[in-house]
Amino acid sequence: MQLPTTINHQDFLLTLNTEDEGFIKDVLPGVHVAPLFLDSENGIWVLRVLFEPGVTLPKHFHTGVVHLYTMSGSWHYVEYPDQPQTAGSYLYEPGGSIHQLHTPESNEGLTDTVMMVQGANINFDEDDNFLNIMDAGWIEMMINEAAKREGKKAKYIKPGGTADYNK
Repeated sequence: MQLPTTINHQDFLLTLNTEDEGFIKDVLPGVHVAPLFLDSENGIWVLRVLFEPGVTLPKHFHTGVVHLYTMSGSWHYVEYPDQPQTAGSYLYEPGGSIHQLHTPESNEGLTDTVMMVQGANINFDEDDNFLNIMDAGWIEMMINEAAKREGKKAKYIKPGGTADYNK
């Protein structure tokens, strides 16, 4: 079998090293993000996220699936306190899931995760009132605003025609 005659030639590999690129601090309070892939057109976001101890995100409804891998530390959903996610845990969430992420105050360091989210999080306040919609476009805006506050420029892969780094 021969290679196809029509291929997309890559001049370079699209790769990021979060150890080199670093994290954007406090994209949300106590949430530090290394963006990897942001595709607002298809609603996909891939992030490496560090959570400080004691962080509780808003309750949210997922319109799509989530893959979340915990590299260090621990966290749990408020609704499932007896199922903590610890180093080495992989979690799959189907679309339609509703929950609230919490990192225990007792954590000794940051909780380090990698997540791939498809779709949006519909966020609610503590009284279950609509708060906002967090999708790839919103995440991108928040990351870029936080990076600007730090005097940095976030670097991530952004598809479109031919995939490349963000401009």
